[in-house]
Amino acid sequence: MEYRKLPKGTEKISIIGLGSSSIGESGEKEIAETFLMAIENGINYFDMASADAAPFEAYGKAMSGCREKAFFQIHFGAEYTTGKYGWTLNLDAIKRSVDWQLKALKTDYIDFGFIHCIDEEADLAKAIDGGTVDYIQKLKREGTVRHIGLSSHTPGIVSKMLNMGILDMVMFSINPAYDYRHGEYAIGEVDERMELYRRCEAEGVGISVMKAFSAGQLLNEKTSPFGRALTEYQCIQYALDKPGVVTVLPGARNRKELKKILGFFEAEPEEKDYSILGTFAPQDAEGVCVYCNHCQPCPAGLDVGLINKYYDLALAGDTLAKDHYANLEKHASDCIGCGHCDSRCPFHVEQTGRMRQIAEYFHE
Repeated sequence: MEYRKLPKGTEKISIIGLGSSSIGESGEKEIAETFLMAIENGINYFDMASADAAPFEAYGKAMSGCREKAFFQIHFGAEYTTGKYGWTLNLDAIKRSVDWQLKALKTDYIDFGFIHCIDEEADLAKAIDGGTVDYIQKLKREGTVRHIGLSSHTPGIVSKMLNMGILDMVMFSINPAYDYRHGEYAIGEVDERMELYRRCEAEGVGISVMKAFSAGQLLNEKTSPFGRALTEYQCIQYALDKPGVVTVLPGARNRKELKKILGFFEAEPEEKDYSILGTFAPQDAEGVCVYCNHCQPCPAGLDVGLINKYYDLALAGDTLAKDHYANLEKHASDCIGCGHCDSRCPFHVEQTGRMRQIAEYFHE
């Protein structure tokens, strides 16, 4: 397992976590065994926006004696009074639901408390005016909530919450379909979504990724908006390469599916290479570096993707990006202008020109 540090905290979070949206249909024993298998393989981040109530008590029982090994993402607005998932903005209902979730999980604290599924301006206003935002801040002051987050599919809503300065984490839908304007939650233009990822990293707000497979649509050529199927590993790597991303949260219904996801760590680089996207990216994505490093290896030894990322983050206001860039072994000024990267870039970025531009920006 690989881990990334939470920017605003000391927690080291597994780069692959576990979603619980569909695991409830597997029965209590399989849910518990899947949870324990995840823990044994180093997964420590669990999203609890489930389709039903089943995972909560199963996780709570399985977690006995190992609570410190799991970070739970609890949603303020998801409620399970009927046994199935429901959504509410009513503060009293939210309080009851959060209490129930804590009891079912057999814990007295929440690692990550998320204001749940705010996609519309009106919903954001209700979450603020109705007291949900104040309530979750109160719980953080009291120590019940360790970190505050927001789940949303809308870049503009996330930006407004970032302006409030209370977020440590954002749950956002990142996949090639949504980023390239395909699907129900493909909200925002290509550059708007990329700007959000960069802003999160620049401001030290982590991203936990939902819908990395676009609800499975990207995994089947018949349902993929590109007419080509991608693999789970390509989608996971695509999300992990985006600025700000701390963890990707694919769902697994059982141990068999979890084992397949964990195969990501044994997969060859070619199995994770998503450069095929360059053949069907929209016109406004042409010439934009997505840090895929398909241009590697560089004859001069440059990490072209990382150089581009630190440059873009510096432009976005990340004060640490310049230091990270300075600590690279090779810099943009070391580019020999051979054109190797230009010829290999699936997104048709003129990287040799970018290297000159970046070297000038960093005064090399």
